Amino acid sequence: MENELIKLAQKCKIASRKLAALDTNSKNILLTSMAESLNNSRDKIIAANETDLKAAEEKGLSGALVDRLRLNDDRIDSMINAIKEIVQLNDPVGEIESVKTRPNGIQVGTIRIPLGVIAIIYEARPNVTSDAAALCIKSGNGVILRGGSEAFNSNVAIVEALKSGIEESAVSPDILTFIPTTDREAMVELLKLEEYIDLVIPRGGEGLIRFVSQNSRIPVIKHYKGVCHLYVDKDADLELALNLLIDGKTSRPAVCNALETLLVHKDIADIFLPAAASVLKKKKVEIRGCGRTIEFIPDAKAATEEDYYAEYLDLIIAVKVVEDYDEAVEHIAKYGSNHTDVIATRNIFTARKFIKDVDSSSVMVNASSRFADGGELGLGAEIGISTSKLHAYGPMGLEALTTKKFIVFGEGQTRHNVEL
Repeated sequence: MENELIKLAQKCKIASRKLAALDTNSKNILLTSMAESLNNSRDKIIAANETDLKAAEEKGLSGALVDRLRLNDDRIDSMINAIKEIVQLNDPVGEIESVKTRPNGIQVGTIRIPLGVIAIIYEARPNVTSDAAALCIKSGNGVILRGGSEAFNSNVAIVEALKSGIEESAVSPDILTFIPTTDREAMVELLKLEEYIDLVIPRGGEGLIRFVSQNSRIPVIKHYKGVCHLYVDKDADLELALNLLIDGKTSRPAVCNALETLLVHKDIADIFLPAAASVLKKKKVEIRGCGRTIEFIPDAKAATEEDYYAEYLDLIIAVKVVEDYDEAVEHIAKYGSNHTDVIATRNIFTARKFIKDVDSSSVMVNASSRFADGGELGLGAEIGISTSKLHAYGPMGLEALTTKKFIVFGEGQTRHNVEL
């Protein structure tokens, strides 16, 4: 398999160079063709998905995971529409930035270029196959996909449809490469191919991301988990804070930008916590709190140290009453995951200090943690969320799939006098 992987990666690297040279209109025509091919292949895709669903049920996978795997006409329509939306996004490739004239007359600037070849390693959801392919191709990058075993047949059918659309273009279908095995050893070998792959983006659970990070010779965009906090300051609008809590915790508890911990300033805990408990209980949220929390919510469970590190992805929330702003920030620094943290306060000075002091990839003031999403933040679409700072931080859109190179315009200037 090692030699086969090398050949696949080599072909993708070669094909990516021609893709990188395409103008925006040509890439948009290519993506439109891919969307049309998906539409024409929906019966094959749904049939392949039925095979995966049957295998998942036989393995006894959870209902939630089976639902993630399931494809139907509506979900295929969503995949097609996602590609069409990417067509409408601004293309960052070729943008010239910051051109300045130096004292010797040369003009120095930067221009955005694709990264090259991006490997996406992901679990479960087959819609990631088309979303990732479209985002990488729009940004001029070749893409190598390695999906999870649960959706293998679905992924194969989706890739075949997308490749059929690419075949009608001026570039090789090798710009979209699918690893035809779910063997973990093949993934290990893939992560050694730094000569051909420029970036790895794992999408899935913490175990997958740690495995990729530990085994890769290639730079990895990491997002281990989302331990997101809401800090309700002593100067908060309590009704506003309650709305942020309910939206952040209960609208979609299983996503990475859902709230996992509530921090409440001691001065308003006696008012806010009983009100919060009343609404959370109606939403069937289990509360795990510190000793002072239990004074105001007697039926809350006692929180352990592990609870404050936990990404529950469920209707459970950890609660802590803090002495002051500084304790809240210290708690976030210790237990947080650099994903998304929120402050509710009417004090603009406290808000500005929170923005400066909290080192997360998304920091919200009086706004829900659920806005930590590429579409909601104006990126149009995202390939994932980075909680490591190199080379991107936070939700990653098209621009994060590019880099910059320097360009210099001159009129014959040389650094030293030249004698002929």
